[in-house]
Amino acid sequence: MTTQKAIVSVVLICAALCIVYLFAAARPLGSEYQLEPEWNVMVSPQVSPPAAHDTLISYKLGQTIGYFTPDGKITSFTSFPFKAAISNTYYAPYTADSSSVTFYTTDGTATGQLSVAGFPYFADDRIYVFLPGGNAFSRCAADGTVLWTYRRAVPITAFASSAGGTIAGYADGSIHSFTADGTLDHTFSPGGSDYPVVLGAALSPSGTYLASISGRNRQRFVLAQKDGGQIKIIKHFFLPADDAQQKLVQFSADGKNVYYATTDEFGIVSVDGKQHETIPVPGQVLSVREIADGAFVLSKTQERYTVTFIESFGTFAGSFSFSAQTAFIQTAGNMLFVGRDTTISRISVNKR
Repeated sequence: MTTQKAIVSVVLICAALCIVYLFAAARPLGSEYQLEPEWNVMVSPQVSPPAAHDTLISYKLGQTIGYFTPDGKITSFTSFPFKAAISNTYYAPYTADSSSVTFYTTDGTATGQLSVAGFPYFADDRIYVFLPGGNAFSRCAADGTVLWTYRRAVPITAFASSAGGTIAGYADGSIHSFTADGTLDHTFSPGGSDYPVVLGAALSPSGTYLASISGRNRQRFVLAQKDGGQIKIIKHFFLPADDAQQKLVQFSADGKNVYYATTDEFGIVSVDGKQHETIPVPGQVLSVREIADGAFVLSKTQERYTVTFIESFGTFAGSFSFSAQTAFIQTAGNMLFVGRDTTISRISVNKR
């Protein structure tokens, strides 16, 4: 056997073993759903340039970022020594002392420069920079120029952006909401705790609803609606957890529900406040990705990751676990993509 053939054989065997391992700890789904592994690829500097029609999906594994296509083609591979920001539109490696940061589009083209010192953050095609000191941020245009800046004396402890605007939570327990053009439209404090720090916040795609988790010594979830110049509380309740970790709070893509997470628990609340379900998940929830029939939740306990599939509104449909140093999940259509250390796998979700 030639050396080249031997290498190909080893790679194929490793890929097959990775897929088998990924599902070795799976809890079976209900009879209506099947998760079907389709491919597993190694992430390496050997990349294939994207075609004009390719859909590109971002990944971040350890100290590497890049993009891949739904059919398993790795189109970019960028190592970074300090930190990096990436979305499905832009990416930027940066250092702790960067006075300016160049950012790139998915094909590697330098498209702009952030001329203010700080740490970039991309939310789809929206560009932000968190300024030194942790108490200010800027919204930037597509070329990197600053559109507007908001600064307070209090540290930012939670932040989110949607097509409807921007939301920031602070260490003093206040939440500040901005329209898409940067106008400060609402400020309020959820309250209800001895120590009111905001640990998670989200703004709906329309910019109409906002949600938060805040406080220590009685941690509290609040869902509210902008009602003219007022904030109308739709639903609030106290949570069983009371740690100081930042919390995931995220609206569904259609804006009808809001997801939230505490340690070992994942919750869903409808925006009208009439439905509320919780599902046990192991460890800290890292991300949520949706498909048409539900959502996948990635959580972590030490070096053990779990992917939980939630069908419709808060119905547990199954889960699987694996060990890794670093991991991610992404979705597209009815496909789930799972990144694990140096590999990415595609799994189709089919309803039978």
